[in-house]
Amino acid sequence: MYNFADDLHQTQQRINHFLAEKLATDTTPSPLAEAMRYALLLGGKRIRPFLVYATGKMLGANLDALDYAAAALEAVHSYSLIHDDLPAMDNDALRRGQPTCHIAFDEATAILAGDALQAFAFELLTDAPHLSTEQKLALVAALSRAAGYQGMCLGQSLDLISEHKQISLTELETIHRNKTGALLAVALEFGLICSPHFGDTTLAAQLQAYAGAIGLAFQVQDDILDIEGESDVLGKTVGADLNADKSTYPKLLGLAGAKQKAQELYQSALVALEHIPFESQALQAIAEFVVNRKS
Repeated sequence: MYNFADDLHQTQQRINHFLAEKLATDTTPSPLAEAMRYALLLGGKRIRPFLVYATGKMLGANLDALDYAAAALEAVHSYSLIHDDLPAMDNDALRRGQPTCHIAFDEATAILAGDALQAFAFELLTDAPHLSTEQKLALVAALSRAAGYQGMCLGQSLDLISEHKQISLTELETIHRNKTGALLAVALEFGLICSPHFGDTTLAAQLQAYAGAIGLAFQVQDDILDIEGESDVLGKTVGADLNADKSTYPKLLGLAGAKQKAQELYQSALVALEHIPFESQALQAIAEFVVNRKS
């Protein structure tokens, strides 16, 4: 019988060991590598790597190749958190229950650590074993789109310029399909690219339908936890979005409406999985985890 808690724990251990190993060597006098390790190995649920592994294993991908793909995605995610926490962005002092990178080190080192983690991600993708050149290029292209001006960075920009403004639900979803959803969606794309089913456009569309639903559900639950969560459990400051006067799902829909929205997205994710002709227990389980998590 499938056990999600065990699978998630094993995935966390595997990716943490791989990341630590890849960033183990440092003989420079600069604190840069130390700041990179601090941000990357500080903790985290590793949901994006889990999605890479779950999709890849479902589709018969090589585990060694998935290590590199999952690590690259987590490196970009960690870089985005470093920059998101900076005074010029969300100005947060707490991340994963610890001081944010610019507090633990300094602002300049934090910026450089984020920059270096992004470069490190693409280096990992080019080193991934058991993949063709075409597959490696597809990984690089997919991550570039998801992380760049048509994906995560766009979402961050839209989020910043929407502070202290009244925006519509459609505009809010556009922000979060990019800011949060893009890196979650590319995790499934990574699993597909690393597999023997690379190039199956029908399967890609089915996976993206699922990814779109859980990407939004993740952010809806984040917004709910910003109101109902506890800082020591959540690992970051509760109420930060309210204090910054950000548009959130509870603000637009009410708390009950936001919870209903999360459940509707969860059901949409399950429906999307029904069309995928593979055993998808892991993806079903992570969708449930996303909408019921407390941190």
